[in-house]
Amino acid sequence: MQNSITIDDIQAAANRLNSIANRTPVLTSRTINKLTKNQVFLKSENFQRTGSFKFRGAFNALSQLSIEQKEQGVITFSSGNHAQGLALAGKLLDIPTTIVMPDDAPAVKQAATRGYGAEIVLYKRKETSREKLTQVLAEQKGLKIIPPFDHPHIIAGQGTTALELIGEVGELDLLLVCCGGGGLISGCAIATKALAPNCKVIGVEPEKANDATLSFYSKTIHVIENPNTIADGARTHRLGELTFPLILQHVDEMVTVSEEAIIRTMLFLWERLKIVVEPTGTLAAAALLEGVVKAPGARVGVVISGGNVDLRKFFREFQ
Repeated sequence: MQNSITIDDIQAAANRLNSIANRTPVLTSRTINKLTKNQVFLKSENFQRTGSFKFRGAFNALSQLSIEQKEQGVITFSSGNHAQGLALAGKLLDIPTTIVMPDDAPAVKQAATRGYGAEIVLYKRKETSREKLTQVLAEQKGLKIIPPFDHPHIIAGQGTTALELIGEVGELDLLLVCCGGGGLISGCAIATKALAPNCKVIGVEPEKANDATLSFYSKTIHVIENPNTIADGARTHRLGELTFPLILQHVDEMVTVSEEAIIRTMLFLWERLKIVVEPTGTLAAAALLEGVVKAPGARVGVVISGGNVDLRKFFREFQ
């Protein structure tokens, strides 16, 4: 399996996803443009199948398995969005899927994953290593592991997000992308540098889960176990062996936003743009709306990565 990913890989992924994945809308807002003094384009992956960009990479990866691997089935570990993406891709391709999920994963994500036909194995974050549990189950059942971000086919699939955005709106000055394990930002940065080489790519993390930011500036992998952030999609404890060097090569800057900024931005997007966005999905927008990133007069792309928020839990905790 190749470890380097190119624009050719991302374009090939786009061909596989054609007519399968949603070509998600690019939203604009006069209010956001006025507030930020930018021309802003929001690539809204909350309208993707399963409610997040994760379906792109999952389908791209599963579609390239051998017949034998497809028959045996696959397994992954995920707090929710990759779980749903893999489960639906498996359903569409008739591949059995098993998902190792933390028992505190949002109920809406657990329910949707089961609804797509996956078998879920729950574990406790503070007691169990999801990677080790997944490895044990894979060996016991003869399943192929499809990790949530550190896989070339996953990264290439996620890169189709930026491929579509730039193809629709033209060259950008800045592209803001959330960062958990680094699959989305790696793929998007590769696509962006190929299509718009002068565009600056900026990754955004929660302050409480800033392992990628620390890794980026120190050039050494940092690990943060079980970070306590509302952005559950960014709770990955470290970048991957593939994503780390790709981020160092193709990403220009990393920034962080506070928990309060995440919540304010989520509510703003709900109220002003009338779209449901999950906490992780707001990270890139929060960096711009909260003034963490400032570039007056720039054409700015913002990836809204997903919309799978547990509304009942949110309103109980933040009313």
